[in-house]
Amino acid sequence: MAKSRYDYIILGAGASGLMLAYRMAKDAFFNDKSILILDQQKEKGNDRTWCFWEKGQGEWDQLLAKSWAKIFFGSQAYSEHLDISPYSYKMIRSESFYKALWDTIEKKPNISFKLRSVLSFKETENGAEVIAAERKDVFGPIIEKTAYEGDKVFTSLSNYEAYNFQKKYPVIKQHFLGWFLKTKDDVFDDSIATFMDFTIPQKGNTRFMYVLPIDKRTALFEYTLFSKDLLPRADYEDAIKDYLTKKGIKDYEIIEKEMGSIPMTSFKFSELDSKHILNIGTAGGWTKASTGYTFRNTTKKTLNLVSFLKQETDLSKFNKISKHWYYDLLFLDVLAKHNDEGADLFSSMFRRGNIETIFKFLDEESSLLEDLKIILSVPPKRFTQSLLRRMF
Repeated sequence: MAKSRYDYIILGAGASGLMLAYRMAKDAFFNDKSILILDQQKEKGNDRTWCFWEKGQGEWDQLLAKSWAKIFFGSQAYSEHLDISPYSYKMIRSESFYKALWDTIEKKPNISFKLRSVLSFKETENGAEVIAAERKDVFGPIIEKTAYEGDKVFTSLSNYEAYNFQKKYPVIKQHFLGWFLKTKDDVFDDSIATFMDFTIPQKGNTRFMYVLPIDKRTALFEYTLFSKDLLPRADYEDAIKDYLTKKGIKDYEIIEKEMGSIPMTSFKFSELDSKHILNIGTAGGWTKASTGYTFRNTTKKTLNLVSFLKQETDLSKFNKISKHWYYDLLFLDVLAKHNDEGADLFSSMFRRGNIETIFKFLDEESSLLEDLKIILSVPPKRFTQSLLRRMF
């Protein structure tokens, strides 16, 4: 196979891969660098809905489908409508996001895209080698294999075996099914987003309803679990139907569906990195382990990565363990052993904690004093047990 060489190769054109390419396209430092993006699919449409909290105006505000200044948190122990100022809770649909980034990337002659499925990649003495296949369609037979060489390779392709088959760190899944609904009458209060509603039956797990009203007749209802095992599809849908009935919402049309599963784990993804290969996005541990949120973290990580590449050549030095990694580890230890207590843990945090401090803590931007306030807001017994198990 003939080999083409590039300075940078990005495997996967999802949120993290495209965001990295976009930042490179906007930075003059990379103008003389050859950059290749490989993915088996380019037009992905609205395959994702991303939400995040943010202070004031942000980088992606022009792409927002909706934002909310208030959220609702509900449980048997504590329910409240919360003003989250100075934060806003923001929502982006992936189709508009992909399009905006591609519009910038495609203007750069040094960045190319090839419709290829990645078969393998490996570290070499002077970089990395990627073997990719051209197919007639995504699942079709291989037409041709091509080898590409890169000085640096960034991959968002998850190594499921690496974290799923290890026993040192628990793996909880944030799994969900969502319905975008359209009603004939004005039903929804679109000034407030339901962040977590734990008043639904828990059935031995951590389960909540997540509701994002886009306007008075359109909303996303998402049944979400933090647990180890997925459910039959009908279970998610039945839970949404029951919730809608409970809310008195009967006359609606399902205009779109989405379903997903996001790993929540403190597995050390940095151990998969090497001098010339860096795992990014969820594959790189950029998903916040204790919440499953990824978009905001990816925004910050890609900014840091672009700065890193201007100064460093060893990609294995990019990811570093922080104090929040240890907090997440203890939290996931508790969820893994006592999955039915998740509602109580979150309820205690939101009841006793300040919302701004909670968001700073979850964004990994909190001080030690703020960390202590959050830690003291949750029941200490389970976390003490987890800490002792980790120590001894």
